[in-house]
Amino acid sequence: MDWNKLLCEKRRRSSSTSAVAAETRNEFQRDYHRIICSASFRRLQDKTQVFPLDRGDFVRTRLTHSLEVASFAKSLGQMIFRIIMEKEIDKDITPDRIVKICSILECSGLIHDIGNPPFGHFGEDLIRDWFRKNLPHMEFDSKKITDILSEQMAADLYNFEGNAQALRLLTKLHFLVDENGMNLTYPLLNTIIKYPVSSLEINCKSGDIRKKKMGYYQADREIFEDITSSTGTFDRRHPLAFILEAADDIAYKTADTEDAVKKGFISYTVLLDELRNNYAANCPTDAEKAAILTATEKLEKFHAYAVANKVASPEQNAVQRWIIYVQGILLNCAVNAFIANYSAIMDGTFKKELLAVSDANTLAFALSDMADRYVFRSQEIYKLEIAAEAIYEFLLGRLTRAAVLYDTDLPRSPIDMRIMELVSDNYIRAYATCSAGRSDAEKLYLRLLLVTDFICGMTDGYAKKLYRELNGID
Repeated sequence: MDWNKLLCEKRRRSSSTSAVAAETRNEFQRDYHRIICSASFRRLQDKTQVFPLDRGDFVRTRLTHSLEVASFAKSLGQMIFRIIMEKEIDKDITPDRIVKICSILECSGLIHDIGNPPFGHFGEDLIRDWFRKNLPHMEFDSKKITDILSEQMAADLYNFEGNAQALRLLTKLHFLVDENGMNLTYPLLNTIIKYPVSSLEINCKSGDIRKKKMGYYQADREIFEDITSSTGTFDRRHPLAFILEAADDIAYKTADTEDAVKKGFISYTVLLDELRNNYAANCPTDAEKAAILTATEKLEKFHAYAVANKVASPEQNAVQRWIIYVQGILLNCAVNAFIANYSAIMDGTFKKELLAVSDANTLAFALSDMADRYVFRSQEIYKLEIAAEAIYEFLLGRLTRAAVLYDTDLPRSPIDMRIMELVSDNYIRAYATCSAGRSDAEKLYLRLLLVTDFICGMTDGYAKKLYRELNGID
């Protein structure tokens, strides 16, 4: 891979700046304003990050999380490529290219979760589980739907993925001007494709991070291939995808810990004890152990300072300061990991996450492991997820039944016709555009995607409101 192609300024529909007087922005900076001003981006403010349906003001939403990821990603880009340029690791890296790279990374942070459904990542699980449970038993025109769909079409539904949905939303569903969505630059779109494989190529046991999940639907294969061939990545990750992934990891791991302490799931004492007696005691390398112990000592110092200076809530204050310190550690370790593996990243043979091959591997694992044990397995979260499951079960059932018969000559009930009237005009228009001239099987597949398109476009609040309204609940 080379940076001439990796930073190409191609879009699906050509975009001219001639009508704009004194246009000084590069193409990727123009992408930034398209994203910020979009309704799809604004909806992230009502999609929670960890605590579904939570009413607190402190915890992160998808919007605040995306802003944090954008900031981390841009900072990582500046740190990494300044070193690469100054040490002449790659002479193709110039100041002008660093500006473009940082613009891409900032924008990718803003949109990396834009395709995720309501109620966090649990929503993705619910969609996958619903189709795996119900699709094999559904019929269309006296035939099993699974006998009509191709293997990949069915696999797309069984392996529903927010990353693939983001690509679909940005390139087709955001129907503002035409069928090209936001019409963003290809390098930006390629950066958010963390998994450049189809649903039939998923292999979690391969040891290759790019095969962990799917990156595109069969319906979007053409645009995927156009993006990856234009940038020269093909079935490999864009180098900037590793940086975006690290920024996302740093943001959510540290935020989950801070939110958990703020909401009382983890105390200062428990955090300190876990770091010292659990994770530091079981580090695989001396370097990782040193990072954990240094972080532990820093947490104690922050607490001692807060107590000595009579700071209100000294334990929470210490954790909040410590989180900022840990973010710095993780950022520097990600920088070192990218530079150390630069050759493998550029030739497409690097198979791991950046933090996983860094000295901060155990520290990063500790944060996510504690969040999993103390937060995600708590009764409070289980209750919220059970409520979310009821909403998904109802909406998917009603919408899928109605969508299967939509745009056909088969008889539909008055309720099914009314259900389809609830679907956004943008999604209906996108379906009409994509289904024109397609086979009956492809149209059926696109109608099923129409259901997931509509649900993924919902905010947490709207999904809950629609569920209550359709069930006659005040």
